[in-house]
Amino acid sequence: MSVAPKGRDLDSQTKAAVAARAALDKQAEGVLMIDLRALSNVTDFFVVCTAGSERQISAIKEHIEAALASRGATVWHAEGITPPAPGGSPRDPQWMLMDCGDVVIHVLDQRGREFYRIEDLWGDAPRVPLPPA
Repeated sequence: MSVAPKGRDLDSQTKAAVAARAALDKQAEGVLMIDLRALSNVTDFFVVCTAGSERQISAIKEHIEAALASRGATVWHAEGITPPAPGGSPRDPQWMLMDCGDVVIHVLDQRGREFYRIEDLWGDAPRVPLPPA
């Protein structure tokens, strides 16, 4: 018998709202909750937001993890943010992806947001109003 990972008791929309609110707490911009339930069997929601720096991306990630943990949910896996190459070469877009199973959170710098255009890729998916402060 398999046991569901910790945090599965929190419904996906609430989990996405907690993550979105946490991103806003750290001054993320352009925060979107995208409802994928009718379009994907991989995840229920994307939360997408923009950060102004690598430091802010890390702060948002840590705050989201703490906010979810306080509600009994966990981030299963996180990846992203590779430091710029030394020598002044142009850096790649900075981003962080946080996989919570039924919610995937994308924290990107402005260049990454424009490059990946996640909300355009899922243009048919409804946007969910952000939770109040």
